[in-house]
Amino acid sequence: MALAAAAVALLTVAAVPAQAATAPGPGNDVSWPQCGKALPKGQTFGIVGVNNGLANTTNPCLGTELTWAGTSKGGTGQPLVALYVNTANPGASGSWWPASNTYGGTPVANPYGECSAGSYGAACSYMYGYAKAYDDATIRGVSNPASYLWWLDVETGNSWSSETLANRADLEGMAAYFASIGARAGLYSTRSQWDQIVGAVPSASNLYTLPSWLAGARSLADAKRNCADAALTGGGKVTLTQYVSGGFDYDHSCI
Repeated sequence: MALAAAAVALLTVAAVPAQAATAPGPGNDVSWPQCGKALPKGQTFGIVGVNNGLANTTNPCLGTELTWAGTSKGGTGQPLVALYVNTANPGASGSWWPASNTYGGTPVANPYGECSAGSYGAACSYMYGYAKAYDDATIRGVSNPASYLWWLDVETGNSWSSETLANRADLEGMAAYFASIGARAGLYSTRSQWDQIVGAVPSASNLYTLPSWLAGARSLADAKRNCADAALTGGGKVTLTQYVSGGFDYDHSCI
């Protein structure tokens, strides 16, 4: 009888189906609009905006929000904490514009040639982007900037040149600075905004293989489908998609 009972017990255990692994939930991104407000809870990863809406400003809640992001649970292919920065190419309308290929006391190798006072083309746009990335990494209160993935937030709400080449050069300058300190960079936008601001990116550009974070989904289901969309650049891959729900920005990891 004991052997028979043991056999029944084994059959019973074998008949219990294995529990399916729970898929990791979404992450969230926050920035200055969330200052002083309740932040999302239980996020798998957090992405924090470094600026206060403009490329030359600092998010006053950066430290608090980085602490929040550090509580992320993990479980996706995304880093627990990443950063995003506002981008722009204001030209003559900006409060500052470069007049040489030197910034931060260091000469910068500029693939577009020499930036000179009064010029608003690709060479000075490249230097403007480089300078804004330099500032983001050095004066905004980010410790160990090389350890982060930095997303470049490209939106029509900020100031841009009417020349897509100049705008592309601006973003290339930002990517070049982050690469110079050993940090990774990625591109955030929607297809329509990217095409309007930057246009097609040639394979020789340092933007060409950067990952894409696509905005514009209205639900988690939409965000999941958007993982199959074309990346912002021909050599990139969509690794992250964004949707809005309940007043928060949610992010679905495609990897």
